[in-house]
Amino acid sequence: MPGLERRSMSYQEWWALPAKPKSEWVDGEVVVNSPASFAHQDASFLLTARLRAGLSGLHVVQDVGVQLPNNRVRVPDISVIRQPPQQFLVSEAPLLVVEILSPSTRGEDTVRKSGEYAAAGIGQYWILDPELAALDIYANSGSGWTPQLHLDAQVPRGTALVDGAHEIELDLTSLLAG
Repeated sequence: MPGLERRSMSYQEWWALPAKPKSEWVDGEVVVNSPASFAHQDASFLLTARLRAGLSGLHVVQDVGVQLPNNRVRVPDISVIRQPPQQFLVSEAPLLVVEILSPSTRGEDTVRKSGEYAAAGIGQYWILDPELAALDIYANSGSGWTPQLHLDAQVPRGTALVDGAHEIELDLTSLLAG
C-alpha cells in the first residue's frame, strides 16, 4: 500500500489544482493520502450514519477541510460541527473529529494530527482502528487528550457524551460490520 506523499506547494497552488486527491495543506506542503480501502470507507459511512442518528441538531460531515492554527488545513474523516461553515472550510473548532486509521496514515493521524487538533480547541478526538477493531474517544482537557471511552473485542459497546449534552450509544461490532 502506498504511503502518504508530501509535496511543496503554496496554499494558492493547492487550491488551484483542477482535481484534488484527498489532501491536506500543512506549512507549505500538501500531504496527499492514498485512496481509502473498502474497510475504511465502510467504517466511515457506518459511523457517520450512527452519529447523524444520535446527534440531533448537530451537523455530521465527511472529508470537509478544517482550518487549524499554525498554517494548516486538515481533512478529518468525520467532523461534527454546530453550524455549517460560511466559507468552504470549517473555521470554528469542531465538537469532535474522527480519524479512521489505515496503515499509510496511522502515524500522521495518531501523532501529528492529535496535537494539532488539541491545539485548535477541538472538543473530542475519536480514533477508529479497523485493523485492531478498536475505537478510542478522547476529550480535550486544554492541555492534551484525556481518555473517555475505549471499545474493543472485550468491551464492544459503550456510551459517549458529545458536547456535554448528547449521549450516543456505540456498538463497535456494527461500526466494523463490513
